[in-house]
Amino acid sequence: MNTLKPVNQKAWWLVLPVLICVAFSAILPLMTVVNYSVQDIISPERRVFVGTEWFVDVMRDEELHEALLRQLGFSLAVLAVEIPLGILLALSMPATGWKASAVLVIVALSLLIPWNVVGTIWQIYGRADIGLLGAALQQLGFNYSYTGNATHAWITVLVMDVWHWTPLVALLCYAGLRAIPDAYYQAARIDGASKWAVFRYIQLPKLRGVLMIAVLLRFMDSFMIYTEPFVLTGGGPGNATTFLSQFLTQKAVGQFDLGPAAAFSLIYFLIILLLCFILYNWMQRVGTVDKGAIE
Repeated sequence: MNTLKPVNQKAWWLVLPVLICVAFSAILPLMTVVNYSVQDIISPERRVFVGTEWFVDVMRDEELHEALLRQLGFSLAVLAVEIPLGILLALSMPATGWKASAVLVIVALSLLIPWNVVGTIWQIYGRADIGLLGAALQQLGFNYSYTGNATHAWITVLVMDVWHWTPLVALLCYAGLRAIPDAYYQAARIDGASKWAVFRYIQLPKLRGVLMIAVLLRFMDSFMIYTEPFVLTGGGPGNATTFLSQFLTQKAVGQFDLGPAAAFSLIYFLIILLLCFILYNWMQRVGTVDKGAIE
């Protein structure tokens, strides 16, 4: 005799609003982009199916290759600077008391500033006539110009991103450090471990999960950066700070090539997924090796 009670499936109706929101905000726009990517949109009433022609054209575009290399270089530079700097900032922050609260508020201030405002702030800050940074460098003898020198523009965008987003890494690491039980530190003090040994064998392994989140968040966000460099440099001088998102905008809005722009947006999406997948698996493997070495 079957004595099992029937399972009530009515709770799935609670998920329905979420599914509808996801469909309208993600799935339907994605399907629209897929539809555009295989058509030549001559006019709103006239469209011609072209298959994978736009994908082939986009993949052969030399400007796309250059923008992709610039984007990869920028994202790797962001990770190389912001992750160590965020860890160092988190280690130097006070753990308890009113100082800890005050420092947390001060560190988080830059995260509250909108992206377009960040670009405007650094646009004024870097000017040689009225900006503090530009005027100071000019007085020191540096011919600094983020609008006329490609290297200066690239470094300025990088420093701007570091200023804006390093606090996010620091706050994530700070939360991870505060979650480490005090018993580990007590054992380290009994063994006479140095500060470096505590960091290497206690803090860093315990921060692995937090650092993985920080790396993935910063990589994805930096790989999609648009507003700050657009406001600061407009992608120039030349194409020095024209990253993939700006290249896509130029295709879709500036040139109104909806077909190639849709094809490139799908390629852009797949590139981000692939790189994040590779980065996540690599970090998991490194974490497993480090854990085995510690044990």
